Order: sequence, then C-alpha cells, then structure tokens
Amino acid sequence: MTPALIALIVIALLVVVVVAKSVTIVPQAQAKVVERLGRYSRTLSPGLSLLVPFIDRVRATIDLREQVISFPPQPVITSDNLQVGIDTVVYFQVTDPRLAVYGIANYITGMEQLTTTTLRNVVGGLNLEGALTGRDGINSQLREVLDGTTGPWGLRVARVEIKAIDPPPSIRDSMEKQMRADRDKRAIILQAEGARQSAITTAEGQKASAILSAEGKKQAAILEAEAERQSRILRAEGERAALFLQAQGQAKSIETVFQAIHDGKPDQGLLAYQYLQTLPQIAQGDANKMWIVPSEFSKALEGLAKLGGADGDGRSWMDVDGSANGAGRPTAELDTSGWFESALPRAADQPEAKIELSSIADTAPAVPSPPPLSEVTPDLPANGSQPNA
Repeated sequence: MTPALIALIVIALLVVVVVAKSVTIVPQAQAKVVERLGRYSRTLSPGLSLLVPFIDRVRATIDLREQVISFPPQPVITSDNLQVGIDTVVYFQVTDPRLAVYGIANYITGMEQLTTTTLRNVVGGLNLEGALTGRDGINSQLREVLDGTTGPWGLRVARVEIKAIDPPPSIRDSMEKQMRADRDKRAIILQAEGARQSAITTAEGQKASAILSAEGKKQAAILEAEAERQSRILRAEGERAALFLQAQGQAKSIETVFQAIHDGKPDQGLLAYQYLQTLPQIAQGDANKMWIVPSEFSKALEGLAKLGGADGDGRSWMDVDGSANGAGRPTAELDTSGWFESALPRAADQPEAKIELSSIADTAPAVPSPPPLSEVTPDLPANGSQPNA
C-alpha cells in the first residue's frame, strides 16, 4: 500500500470522526446538556444540532417525561413506639436539565433519602391507627416537602403515594383479632337488633290480635245481650198480651155466665142443686176422717124435692118456660177489637233499647227492630164470636 493511499484513508477517517463529533440528534422528550471546554454551554432541544468538534461535548442526556420511582420499604417508628415498614411511590418530572445535572450529583438518590427522612418526620408524629387511616394527609405533607426541596434541583414532584404500611407481625395478629372481635361484635349487635325487631313486631302483632279479639268478643257480647234483651222484651210483650187476652176471656166468660144466670132467674131449687153438687168435693181428701152434715142439708133436700115436683103441682124445674129463663133474649155481642192492643211502646222505641255502639258502627250489622204486636197477631173475627177460654 502506497503512502498516498494510507494518507487518504487517514484523512477519510478523520473526516468521519469530525462529522460524528459535530452532528448530534436529540430524541423527542429528551434534552442534552452541552459543555464547551469543560463549562456549561447550552441545552440542546429535540432535533438535529451541530457541535464544535473536540471543543463541545454532551455532558448528559436528560429524560423530560414524568418518571415514577418506587422506593423499598423504609422502617418508620410511630409515636406509640411501633416500627412499621412503609413503601412509597414518587411521581416527578425534570423541568430544568441544567439544574438536574449541576444542582445535585444524583437526583434519584437525593430524592430517595429526602423521601425517607420526610416520611419519618411525618409518621413519627402519628400513632399506628393515625398512620393507617391518615394516608391522604401523609401524601400531601410529603409532596409539599419534596416539591419545595427539589425545586433547586430542577425537579417538580407531581404526587407522592404510600403504597403499603406493614406493621409488625404481632401487631398484625392483634389487629386481626381486634378486627375479628369488632366484626363479631357487630354481628352479635345486628343479630340482637334483628331479634329485638322481630320480638317487637311479634308483640305488636299479638297486641293487635288481642285487641281485635277483645273487640270482637265485646261486640259479640253486646249483640248477644241486645238480642237477649229484645227477645225478653218480645216474650214479655207476648206473655203480657196472653195474660191480657186470658183475663179478657175470663172477664167475658164471667160476664157471660153472670148475665146468663141473671137472665135465667135462678131460684132456691137451683141453688140447692148446686149445693148438693159441691158436697162430694168437700168430702174428697185422704185426711178427711169425719164428715159433718150441715144443718142446711135437710133444707137443701127439701128444695130439691120441690124441684122434682113433690110440691103437689107435678111440675119439675126442668119444665120452666123458655121465656122465664132468658132463652128468648138475644145474646150480647162481644167487642174484641181492643183485646190485642198494647198500651206499651214498641221494644225498639224504648229509651233503654237505643244503645249507641260507636265502636261497631261500621262493622256490626244493625239489629232489626221487632214488628209491632198488631202485625204478628192474626186478625180475629169481629162478628162477636167468643174465643175458646
């Protein structure tokens, strides 16, 4: 190989190196920090950029997208002297590549340490229960501290999330027992509340049933008493009408007999005959050991003999003229129009029969009023015939 060819190859390699050193391409969402002779020169934006060969160099390439860093569990002691492990996740973004390169040697490590110390300060003022239930407050305090501290580093902390809080195993067992006891307590309370509601509902149902049953018995007793009262009133009216009719019949019978006797003009002989008919009734009875014949008995026999025609005229008392004993006189007609009339008011119209049943006005049927006596009693013939006594 000739020296000229070697020189040409060297020159070509030198040109390639110079071109490679002078041209750089920056990808989207990235930035490159350029130093000139060891000092910060500029920050290259995405696209094609030219550098001065052997004078300018790219110090670092920075990712401008939002980044997520998950830190391992950090031991933290709470205010009640319990050690817990807390996992945190930090969302941040580089806003100034120059500060991210020259403001801190390693912003990832610095953010991790800053997160650990801040987390211990925040959680150290809380007890275990407050740390478990107050994650939102812890996240807000961590974000404020980290965002204010990492500002000079060219970083912006978007949010900080606590991924997990792991208490010691003994505390976890105690918490599980407490949670189980609390759940058992709530279950017992709910079961007791259900039994209480069931008992209340059952008692209310029994109360309502007893009230309805008592009301029904009350209504039935009232209706039965009213029916019995109406029945007694009707029976009393019937008995009164019967006694009245019987008395009327007896009165009419006595009046008829009395009138017939007066119309027949009885004499001493008839009275003596009636006297003799009464004597056997006087002698009746097992206790009668002695029978004394009254002195008037002989006179009665004499009168009876005269009735038989022993007085000499040969006529008996059976031979009396019809005109003499009233056979030819007309019989008086009996007026029975007022026999069945009652002076008492109807049973339904009496004041004591008007019972206002306000409690059963809507449910119990009304007791029908009894019909008057004149409606249920058959009409008797008004032709003056005498009823059978």
